[in-house]
Amino acid sequence: MSISLIAINAFIWLLQVLPGSVVTQMLAFSPMALAFEPWRALTAGFAHDPNNFLHLGLNMYSLFIFGQVLEPMLGRVRYLALYMLSVLGGSAAVTWLSSIVGYTLGASGAIFGLMGAYFVIARKLGAQGGQLVGLIAINLAFGFLMPGISWQAHVGGLAAGALVALLYVNTRQLNQKTQQLLGLVGIFVLTCGLMYAGLEMRVLPALGL
Repeated sequence: MSISLIAINAFIWLLQVLPGSVVTQMLAFSPMALAFEPWRALTAGFAHDPNNFLHLGLNMYSLFIFGQVLEPMLGRVRYLALYMLSVLGGSAAVTWLSSIVGYTLGASGAIFGLMGAYFVIARKLGAQGGQLVGLIAINLAFGFLMPGISWQAHVGGLAAGALVALLYVNTRQLNQKTQQLLGLVGIFVLTCGLMYAGLEMRVLPALGL
């Protein structure tokens, strides 16, 4: 699944860099977009800066590294659910914490979701978390200090990924599959609810609607 996600991201980036391409404008997320094109909350996680290959390259390298560990542990379906919910968590945080007219894109929210999930699962398995906390803190600080990087998406993705992982580690038994599925649906509903609350309370009033 990680390889498939990397291939999708790379293919979309190639479409973005084509002369005259409008793919970036079609996929990027803005809080304002929730009012008219809500699917951008998810599609933005698969698009990257067309003028900066490093943006794509670093995210895909991180996806490969964390995916190599998490996907075999979780299985494809649960891993994909973690990835997608982390993207949405990043968009939810952007809706509340970013400028309503600013645009964000990139898989960083999902990558931070994988980081958060890895930390939660590692702690559950008894691993020492000091180095993991340090790694996450360094990456978060990088997002705060570097211009043009959406720290909001990082924070939202991290929180969503950690929440999904908490659900996973507490519903591991075969007789808890239904409970786990309902939990994932609940996290999805919560994330969408946060986005639409931000739309109602921040975006629409600013637009005079």
